Amino acid sequence: MSSRSTPTKGLDVMSVHDTESGYVSGSGSESSLPEIYFTKPHLAFLNRQLQFLEPQDILRWCITSLPGLFQTTAFGLTGLVTLDMLSKMKIPRPQMVDLIFLDTLHHFPETLALVDRIRSKYPLVNVHVYKPDGVETPSEFAQKHGQRLWETDDELYDWVAKVEPAQRAYRELQVAAVLTGRRRSQGGKRGDLNVIEVDEAGLIKVNPLANWSFQQVQDYVKENQVPYNELLDRGYKSIGDWHSTQPIKAGEDERAGRWKGQQKTECGIHNPRSKFAQYVQQQEMKQQEEALSKALGRLEVLT
Repeated sequence: MSSRSTPTKGLDVMSVHDTESGYVSGSGSESSLPEIYFTKPHLAFLNRQLQFLEPQDILRWCITSLPGLFQTTAFGLTGLVTLDMLSKMKIPRPQMVDLIFLDTLHHFPETLALVDRIRSKYPLVNVHVYKPDGVETPSEFAQKHGQRLWETDDELYDWVAKVEPAQRAYRELQVAAVLTGRRRSQGGKRGDLNVIEVDEAGLIKVNPLANWSFQQVQDYVKENQVPYNELLDRGYKSIGDWHSTQPIKAGEDERAGRWKGQQKTECGIHNPRSKFAQYVQQQEMKQQEEALSKALGRLEVLT
């Protein structure tokens, strides 16, 4: 790949873009990721080149350049376009890009029905489904975490429903890079999105349709007969969990229906580490320090 910096995995070398627009990897262990490094100048150079390419060309570059590449998707329109473009490239295995779908257990029935239609339309694509740890149904989730956790503690909800499952997926699947469905035209923190980014944990994030508008995405879906979420025909544009998604009015921003009436504009996996995630990380570091201290103590006794 690119020239390496120090062998310490210094994230100051890799985190060249403000993580406010980032896609948190959720990876609790950097050692689980393949060692792919970009220096700041190299990453800036790549973004200057990639921003002028069509999405298909960006995807070809990803396939030939990035090992451990997956697509993370909630089956929104942009992700569906990416999936369809990849399917038309006739990529041989093992270079095919598998999907990671985080089933929060609170998706709309229409979203879950779409997953089945996607599997039927693209039978060669593997869809890895990750749910909140230790639960399989909404009722089990409520029993474990309490009723309406998204209202009582939205940071904790984001962690258990999205960030922790993402951690698990990246660790178990050995994910080094992901394709996302984010676009600049979605506004908010995504307005200054680069095509390729590296998050705080070293995960490479590629936004192949960063330059496209919603209309371009919608036109592609229609022209190529890509299956899509039926809720889009009922006034929805950006679709997440049923409890935090509403239809939008004419003239409203694409993501105006998400967390309506709240300051929140991104879920846990699209922000820098949530406060809950930071707390978990601090606890892990504390445990590691205690284990190291005990080991050193035993070593002193032996000597």
